[in-house]
Amino acid sequence: MPCPLPFAEVLPMLLKDASSRDENMSRSINYGNMMHNAMRHLIQQVLEDVARDGLPGQHHFFITFDTQHPEVEIADWLTERYPEEMTIVIQHWFDNLVVTDDGFSITLNFGNNPEPLYIPFDAIKTFVDPSVEFGLRFESHDEEDEETLAETLEEDAPMEDISASEKNDASNDAEVVSLDSFRK
Repeated sequence: MPCPLPFAEVLPMLLKDASSRDENMSRSINYGNMMHNAMRHLIQQVLEDVARDGLPGQHHFFITFDTQHPEVEIADWLTERYPEEMTIVIQHWFDNLVVTDDGFSITLNFGNNPEPLYIPFDAIKTFVDPSVEFGLRFESHDEEDEETLAETLEEDAPMEDISASEKNDASNDAEVVSLDSFRK
C-alpha cells in the first residue's frame, strides 16, 4: 500500500521516533544527584528551623563551602584568605539568618567584625553537627566519572565468575578495625 505522505515528510518523523527511543534507552536514574538534592534539602530544613527558633541545646554547625562557586557572596578579604574553601561555624553568635530554596545568608563575626555571607546550597562541601555526631559530605563527580563508574560496574557485574577458593582467599585477607579508637 503506498504511503499517503511524501518521503520528505515521513523521514523527519522516523528520525524523531528513533532519537526518542535512543534517549529512553540511554537514560538512567541519577541516584547520586537525587541523594545530593535530598541532603541539601535536609540542610535547608535544619537552617529554616534555626532561623525561626534558634539553635536548640548544644547543637552547632560546621559548614565548609567552595569559595569559588559563582553564587557565593563573601567579602573580598575572606576570598583572599580562603581562595578555595572556607569553614564557618554557626554556634554562639550569628545574625540575619535567611534561608531560601537556593541557599542561605547569614552575618557572622570575624574578629569583632560582622560580615554578611551568602552561601548557595550547591556550594556546600560538608555540613557537620558535632553535638550529635552528624555529618554530610558532598562529593563532586563529573559526568565522565559517573559514566566510567557505570561501565566498570557493568563489567564487574557477573559475580558468578568468582570461584569459591577466590572468595575464601579474599575473606582471609579481611581485617576488622574498631571505630572506638576514633571516638572521643
